[in-house]
Amino acid sequence: MAYVKNFPQDEVVGLADQVEVRAGEVVSKTLAQNDAVSITLFAFAAGEEISTHDSTGDAFVQVLEGEGRFVVGGEERIVHAGEALVMPAKVPHSLHADQSFKMLLTVVFPR
Repeated sequence: MAYVKNFPQDEVVGLADQVEVRAGEVVSKTLAQNDAVSITLFAFAAGEEISTHDSTGDAFVQVLEGEGRFVVGGEERIVHAGEALVMPAKVPHSLHADQSFKMLLTVVFPR
């Protein structure tokens, strides 16, 4: 039984290549989801966003391509390809694609 789904098993692949940017959309691909962790690839078309919300777990973002604008607890952060950001549990946050970008989101939930 594979715990990671929707992803090639036992082969080396480009992570950003596993999700594509589509005009006017936020594309997501869930790789793992359980009570402890959620791992999701995202591709944001320029102009797309996810409005303010919070999570019961810490949200660890790794930008794979481009750059994303994140507002965490009212503070704006620009995260570039190769950089990461933790959005702490229960802190309101939002995401904005001023340009197209791709990211990997790992949410770690309390036990």
